[in-house]
Amino acid sequence: MISRLAKGNFMDKLKGSQKKYLRAQAHHLKPLVMIGAKGVTKQLIGSLDNALNDHELIKVKFGEFKQEKKEISAEIAGATQSELIGLIGNIAIFYRQHPDPEKRKIKIP
Repeated sequence: MISRLAKGNFMDKLKGSQKKYLRAQAHHLKPLVMIGAKGVTKQLIGSLDNALNDHELIKVKFGEFKQEKKEISAEIAGATQSELIGLIGNIAIFYRQHPDPEKRKIKIP
């Protein structure tokens, strides 16, 4: 649990221009995780956590729960210590900076 707390300490709240930049970077990405009939489970959060560690910027597609996507996206962002960059249709974009500066793939202006 200590690592989760540590993950949240290095990333400041992103500005609007930074979110816009990240949305542009995410444009070509394919959704890595899909939210299905089971909704948000421990396994889903684990998958998202791993994807954020590997990629920093990911897309999540809502196959189900499309009406609750805003609430679910906020819940996911809190559980993974990431930031919701945007909701476009039924796809949510999340970003979490890698804790190791040498392993960061995305340089935010």
